[in-house]
Parts: sequence; C-alpha cells; structure tokens
Amino acid sequence: QVQLVESGGGLVQAGGSLRLSCAASGRTYTIYAAGWFRQAPGKEREFVSRISWSAGSTYYADSVKGRFTISRDNAENMVYLQMNSLKPEDTAVYYCAATARRVLSRDQSDYDAWGQGTQVTVSS
Repeated sequence: QVQLVESGGGLVQAGGSLRLSCAASGRTYTIYAAGWFRQAPGKEREFVSRISWSAGSTYYADSVKGRFTISRDNAENMVYLQMNSLKPEDTAVYYCAATARRVLSRDQSDYDAWGQGTQVTVSS
C-alpha cells in the first residue's frame, strides 16, 4: 500500500497563499496519479486537482483554476498544491489521494490511498 501524509495547512487572510505538501511512502512505484480533494464544514468532499505521476498532466476544478497549481517530485515522492489568491470559500480540510488504477479521474472512488487531511482556513 501507499501511505500519504499532508502538511502545510494553516490560517491565512483572503488573498494570501499557502503551499500544501503530501509525502508518499510505501509502494510508491504503484502510483499512477495523485490528487487533492477538500471537504468544507457541512459539505461533501470535492475534487480540487489531480496530476499524472509520470507525465505530469494536470486537471483542475473550475473553482480553483488559475489560482491553484498542483505539482509532483517523483524523486522525492512528493505532491504539492500551491494555492494563491485564497478566498474564504476555500476553507476546508484538504486531503491528498493517490491511485494505482490506470485512470486520470476526479472521482474520489477511483483513489485507493488517502492522507489524514490538513486544515486550511481563509479569513475574510
């Protein structure tokens, strides 16, 4: 299995930036894609972004496109989410996920490894 640990969350004012990190360990050679999801209070967990592990192709939810950037460092088994121009509606617990399935998906059911989550709070 793959284990994932997120870090980098915190409290930031609207318009500010944060960079989330996700460290992968275990059978990292099985990772085909990694993604970020988030869950705001009282809402369902939603897709934010994903990246293919080898080619690095990316995809974003419309709500974060142009503000967030996903990247990965294969050598260090790290995934990052650079978040700029943060808005109060970005407040959520952010989860890193990975999949060994040969799919590039925004559906959380396609991901089989999850981190514990990191809180991001954006104040207005």
